[in-house]
Amino acid sequence: MGVFDTDGIDASGHEQVVFCQDRQSGLKAIIGIYSTALGPALGGTRFYPYASEADALADVLKLSRGMAYKNALAGLDLGGGKAVIWGDPGPGKSEALLRTYGRFVESLHGRYYTACDVGTYVPDMDVIARETRYVTGRSVEHGGAGDSSILTAWGVFQGMRAAAEHTWGAPTLRGRTVGIAGLGKVGKYLAGHLIDDGATVVATDVSEAALAWARATYPQISLVAGVQELITADIDVYAPCALGGALDDDTVQALAAKIVAGAANNQLAHPGIEKSLAERGILYAPDYVVNAGGVIQVADEIEGFNFERAKLRATGIFETTKRILALAAEEDVSPAVAADRLAEQRMAEVGRLRTIYLG
Repeated sequence: MGVFDTDGIDASGHEQVVFCQDRQSGLKAIIGIYSTALGPALGGTRFYPYASEADALADVLKLSRGMAYKNALAGLDLGGGKAVIWGDPGPGKSEALLRTYGRFVESLHGRYYTACDVGTYVPDMDVIARETRYVTGRSVEHGGAGDSSILTAWGVFQGMRAAAEHTWGAPTLRGRTVGIAGLGKVGKYLAGHLIDDGATVVATDVSEAALAWARATYPQISLVAGVQELITADIDVYAPCALGGALDDDTVQALAAKIVAGAANNQLAHPGIEKSLAERGILYAPDYVVNAGGVIQVADEIEGFNFERAKLRATGIFETTKRILALAAEEDVSPAVAADRLAEQRMAEVGRLRTIYLG
């Protein structure tokens, strides 16, 4: 796939895609800026060993578009962007590479703010910040918000409560069984909120370390062998909290849950999955709505981080999700379509203000 191919930037509507390379450090990165209608583009940096350059480009285009919609619905005055570093974050990550990447971010002069994502962590952001002002998700020691997974999980929990109220009439998971796929950064915090709320949790993870953590921290969690066993279990809510594409045709047909609400980005494997979910009577809480707590947390750093303020904003995901689910029912469309409409409306209406010349 080329940048200007029909499957690339031309079709996606991106404002800018930047390819970054530094042979000495081994950096190969792509920064995608989908929209700056609401403000500078904000989105994390994913460090991942893609099979090909085409796969890396496809991912950054999809993820940066999703960030624009997420930031719009989160009520942030920020546009949508994302970056991918193509490589293995284990042996490939170095101070030189991260600082080189930071120089490329700085060269965009604030059009793009970066943060953590798959394969990058808070200490990495501190290294990147040695070369650029436009980085969030930094450590508390450096004035940052620290681990953004904390409010990501809180936001998913709020979205799940809204979906529960829409489905069963009460904003609680008490007495319900929730299946979590992925007990990593976000899933482990989500499990704690659910248990505190009185839910029964069933979970799985490919990492033995994550499973060992669950056994030690929450022995009441029932652990199953894999995702297939999880989705066919007697669960009320399915929470995909690992990588994207969790909801494909086979998964939807096998799924026992009545609600899908999880932290993973881009959960729908392809267009049309949302219709399949609706046909089976499964309520889908759009991923970029319910998992916005993390971006709310790191965005708060831009004005000087205050955890309680950020948590209050993330709690608002409950009302946003309720609004989307009500609109979907009223207009007889899927929640995904309703969410897109609200995001596009805000980008158009508020973004229009940028056309008023201020001098």
